[in-house]
Amino acid sequence: MSRVSHDVDPEFLALPLREAAAAALQAAADAGASRADVRVERLRGQDLALRNGRLERLQDGTTVGLAVRVVHDGTWGFAAGPDVTVEEAVRLARQAVEVARASRPLNAEPIELADEPVYDDVTWVSDYDVDPFAVPTQDKVALFADWSARLLASEDVDHVDVSLQQALEGKFYADSAGTTTTQQRVRLQPRVTATRVDPGGGFETMRTLAPPVGRGWEYLTGSAYDWAGELAELPSLLVEKAKASSVEPGRYDLVIDPTNLWLTIHESIGHATELDRALGYEAAYAGTSFATLDQLGTLRYGSPVMHVTGDRTVPHGLATIGYDDEGVQTQSWDIVRDGTLVGYQLDRRMARQNAGVLGVDRSNGCAFADSPAHVPVQRMANVSLQPDSEGPGLDELIGRVDRGIYVVGDKSWSIDMQRYNFQFTGQRFYEIKDGRLVGQLRDVAYQATTTEFWGSLEAVGGPQTYQLGGAFNCGKAQPSQIAAVSHGCPVSLFRGVSVLNTVREGGR
Repeated sequence: MSRVSHDVDPEFLALPLREAAAAALQAAADAGASRADVRVERLRGQDLALRNGRLERLQDGTTVGLAVRVVHDGTWGFAAGPDVTVEEAVRLARQAVEVARASRPLNAEPIELADEPVYDDVTWVSDYDVDPFAVPTQDKVALFADWSARLLASEDVDHVDVSLQQALEGKFYADSAGTTTTQQRVRLQPRVTATRVDPGGGFETMRTLAPPVGRGWEYLTGSAYDWAGELAELPSLLVEKAKASSVEPGRYDLVIDPTNLWLTIHESIGHATELDRALGYEAAYAGTSFATLDQLGTLRYGSPVMHVTGDRTVPHGLATIGYDDEGVQTQSWDIVRDGTLVGYQLDRRMARQNAGVLGVDRSNGCAFADSPAHVPVQRMANVSLQPDSEGPGLDELIGRVDRGIYVVGDKSWSIDMQRYNFQFTGQRFYEIKDGRLVGQLRDVAYQATTTEFWGSLEAVGGPQTYQLGGAFNCGKAQPSQIAAVSHGCPVSLFRGVSVLNTVREGGR
């Protein structure tokens, strides 16, 4: 697809971006800061939902603000506010230095940041065709009402829920080293859920598999995704699921679709290889990691066919950006190679602090703040399992299985505080017998430890099976921050994975 060039939102550019940044950087230097950076952000969000074709929720909001972060006497200082003016920028810079001074007695680890080249006045805009905020709301509601009507026309569908989250993020960054960046990105998360109610009061649901993406409105109306085909298929899939047999627990070979496997990657690899988490900085909120720094280069994360990368540059990725919130140009790197842990996700402090063990002294661009009110923290890249360049397709992988299950779509999940013991369910499951799909199963969950699961990976599909999945709502840090992130993977074959019956496990 050819890239469409977009102008940065003129309302964002109308703010005194450079004047405020210059004033803040000068004020921070005058107050004794050895380093300072400034972010100005304008974040637009729209969230709409329909229930049975009727508009149920519409929220449209804009957040604007300015943040100043400094290093003074080896200590972080931070201040932020909603007014983007030169006077406010100066006040916030002085306040950030005061915060650093007050915090200095508590700081046992002087702040040092990895070096990074200077990027002088660069602009980056994500790859999309149609700004969703330029589309009239009534057109969006009309499209989703039509989708709802198509599904409700089936006697097998009793309720339809459609939702869409949209974001337009404008961000200006400047630091005392001389880097200045202006960036804009767009993302969408659409969902359609059909519900079938049984006469006895039970129910089943089936959700579309379309992933959230870093695209524009064209994702919902163009050829990037077959919405018409999936909507037409949902009623029959729902009926088949309702009539499916309950799974017998035991060990099965699993062929896992990218629409499910992305979430397992997120929880068991993405979070586990955030270096701040591996070093214990997230212990109070979302746990640590079994993949500790002393195991770099030796931990057998999985089988030899396992190749996982971190990437903040992949087209349409939710974590894709040109430069991170510390002025680092984004990049791609290996996290697991030939089944062995070889890298982590880093910001500039983590990179410098652990350079001797890491063997590198540069951040890989993983600093991000979800709003101008928050300090940047180390956040997840687009962490992805790479396909085999000459790998098999879905049918061939299914053909290799005598007794197994094909897992499609994500649903509920659970993982422990070290990202090691986990359990995942899905949208639908197909029994495999003698290399063929023989119908849906119900009540399936697969359970393993991270290294056991990835160690059972026998084969990954070819590039034709590769797809990006992801989520808008990855949480981390205190105070809590939310980030959007994508995870790509091919269809993959795992041998001898433990499968539970969720109804029996629940005592029902």
